[in-house]
Amino acid sequence: MVDGGVQPALVTYNVVLHVYAKMAVPWKEVVELVASMKDNGIAPDRYTYNTLISCCRRRALYKEAAQVFDEMKASGFEPDKVTFNSLLDVYGKARRHEDAIEVIHEMERAGCPPSVVTYNSLISSHVKDGLLDRAIALKGEMEVNGIKPDVVTYTTLISGLDRAGKIDAAIEEYDEMVRNGCKPNLCTYNALIKMHGVRGKFPEMMAVFDELKSAGFVPDVVTWNTLLAVFGQNERIEPHNWLVKTLVLVNSKVNNLAEAEKAFLELKRKQCSLDINVLNAMVSIYGKNRMVKKVEKILSLMKESSINLSAATYNSLMHMYSRLGDYEKCENILTEIKSSGVRPDRYSYNTVIYAYGRKGQVKEASRLFSEMNSLGLKPDVVTYNIFVKSYVSNSMFEEAIDLVRYMVTQGCKPNERTYNSILHGYCRNGRVLDAKLFVSNLPQLHPGISKQEQQNLFEVLAKHTQR
Repeated sequence: MVDGGVQPALVTYNVVLHVYAKMAVPWKEVVELVASMKDNGIAPDRYTYNTLISCCRRRALYKEAAQVFDEMKASGFEPDKVTFNSLLDVYGKARRHEDAIEVIHEMERAGCPPSVVTYNSLISSHVKDGLLDRAIALKGEMEVNGIKPDVVTYTTLISGLDRAGKIDAAIEEYDEMVRNGCKPNLCTYNALIKMHGVRGKFPEMMAVFDELKSAGFVPDVVTWNTLLAVFGQNERIEPHNWLVKTLVLVNSKVNNLAEAEKAFLELKRKQCSLDINVLNAMVSIYGKNRMVKKVEKILSLMKESSINLSAATYNSLMHMYSRLGDYEKCENILTEIKSSGVRPDRYSYNTVIYAYGRKGQVKEASRLFSEMNSLGLKPDVVTYNIFVKSYVSNSMFEEAIDLVRYMVTQGCKPNERTYNSILHGYCRNGRVLDAKLFVSNLPQLHPGISKQEQQNLFEVLAKHTQR
């Protein structure tokens, strides 16, 4: 940190420590950094100590966390909620439940009462270790202290009781939750669906599923996969076709190839009619995984079924070939879209621009940029990021920064990926000082950037300087 002859300040050390905590850097390196900090005459502050305790979490270093906590108090710093919650996280990870309870008591003595988040963390660690009676007692304790259990509290207990086979107790928790006016969330409903389903209680399971939808929630991949797994384990009951089709769509979206293919094969086994949405989902997931032959089989199936390719089909095909580096194939498909009467969208152009950009074909990418503009398709942040990355890959940093300036004038807000492309590019080229200058001057380049966004970039820069 002092190679450039500049003495780091407290804030610099704190940023690096924050990065260390996120990266789970070995404790020895953390200690060495703190020693260097003290050798340079810089005393830790409360933020430093809180971050040091966070550094102990991933590796469950409860002894080290306790030492930091003691040193913090000895140095005259009063622990705050961040301190106590970080320490509780460490003790929870280390399964030091009695120590965690003592932290709760110390919080109360320090005039820093635990919050619902504090109790939820404690209850969760007890549930994970099967200490359900103690977890339920903690819920009672929080109520005595005037803290209402929330949806996280109840869902954690319901899931734990379910795993322990205590179904009646889990239902009691759910009933109490509803009585107290605490609304279930999607995780709660998923837990109840699983609880009833694995025990063959299908009417109860489907009643919860209906309640989930009535409450305004959209089933997620966990919901659908739980339902299919339950039906799969009970061969006497056939899953509805709509359920299996939905599973193809949902699993394709989250790129869960095994489950999407399993559901697709189930549809074929049942000789269900395969519509454009299902087939597009399979083209998409096979394309994401660069499985060209399987994509071609789906396209053949669409042709046999007289199903016309849609914009979504074409986009998936271009996405696959762009990731394979075949920009000529991508543009051929774009040409085919236009000749087929299907209107290409922004995603279509972005995909082909990406294919050219990653191969350094900036001129061809720029041609398509002009073409999409002429069609009234306004470039978005994805479009601009492709060009920024392409410029950076060719060490054209001035052009990249000018483009960021231009996108801001066009009302398109740069995002983290925009800035990271330039930042990583500078660092890869050994231009760390230029990277620091770039981050420091961002408020002039983009007045709308928040202090938190800029702080995040300084943290990324700190990671590079530690390599």
